[in-house]
Amino acid sequence: MTSAADTAHAHISGATVASVEAARQHLLARGWSGEILEFEESSATVELAAVKVGTEPARIAKTLGFYDPSDPARAVLVVAAGDAKVNGGAFKRAFGGKPRMLQGDDVLALTGHPIGGVCPFANAETARVFLDESLRRFETVYPAAGTSTSAVQIHLSDLERLSDAEGWVDVATGWRE
Repeated sequence: MTSAADTAHAHISGATVASVEAARQHLLARGWSGEILEFEESSATVELAAVKVGTEPARIAKTLGFYDPSDPARAVLVVAAGDAKVNGGAFKRAFGGKPRMLQGDDVLALTGHPIGGVCPFANAETARVFLDESLRRFETVYPAAGTSTSAVQIHLSDLERLSDAEGWVDVATGWRE
């Protein structure tokens, strides 16, 4: 039997379809009953996603992928509010090393999702998910759902449970001002 993460790893022309389907199956398997929003054009940036779902950019839950400082063969995924930026010093204190963004083919290989579709759901086993404090000011947020043309509206309490997050971190700045 093929797992959702295995499906997401498919590096074929249908990889983005497989990735959104993997996210959908991941969410449904955990009791979620919402709807994945799919668009014809890209929603890969905070600004594009906010327009597509009809919300303020801050409520877009962007998933930022970094090499794990303790094991570069793994990824650290930080889900942060759309108006937040990761602070290098705070990241280093939380994870034990400087933040280095995932590059090129490593994005799909270490997260299970293509560039623009990295999300907190159905990730490869090499990915560790953390939620940033910048999200706590919202009741609902909109993370991607495995592709650059998808999103899902989700309650923050559900995001914590459905993402299999390892915990909350405070590594982002720019959102408290």
